[in-house]
Amino acid sequence: MLGNPPCSVLILAGGRGQRMGGRDKGLISWRDAPLVAHVQRVVRPWSDDLIISCNRNAERYADYADQLVCDAQTGFPGPLAGVLAGLRVARHNWLAVLACDAPRIDVALLDGLLALALRQDAPAMVRQGEYWQPMFCVLPTRSLALLETAWNEGERSLHKALLRGPVAALECTQGDVRLENFNSPELLQR
Repeated sequence: MLGNPPCSVLILAGGRGQRMGGRDKGLISWRDAPLVAHVQRVVRPWSDDLIISCNRNAERYADYADQLVCDAQTGFPGPLAGVLAGLRVARHNWLAVLACDAPRIDVALLDGLLALALRQDAPAMVRQGEYWQPMFCVLPTRSLALLETAWNEGERSLHKALLRGPVAALECTQGDVRLENFNSPELLQR
């Protein structure tokens, strides 16, 4: 991130974990550490403002974050709620958003997203072919107004809410392992 402005990081770990039998995905062990620990290990040197959005097990997530947030609404309303909570507390003008179950991310991906967002002065999101990957994006914190408006109008999809405004695409190949989400027991065992 040399030469770039500071960027806050939000790790989304507030889901219901349905495909994991209701288990808290960020705390599931992979290679002898919780999934969130792998993500935190990559982003910790990259940012001095690490936020984790969690709706349970806050005492366990506290060791991995500078700040914890939870959804303003109950019932696990989805990633958009977590992003709104993270944008409200971010200390910097830019916020990188990552999933807790993507332990193979790297700094090059973060640097690419931030550089693209800065060049375009707009959100930057990974795209693989025709598919956007909203769990890998960098947003200006001023996006809060746009996303709150979308939420208040009933939108619950982070992807659709972000695409209401201009978004720069960071193109990644279909098989990019950095983007693998371990969101089922089968994927975790591979």
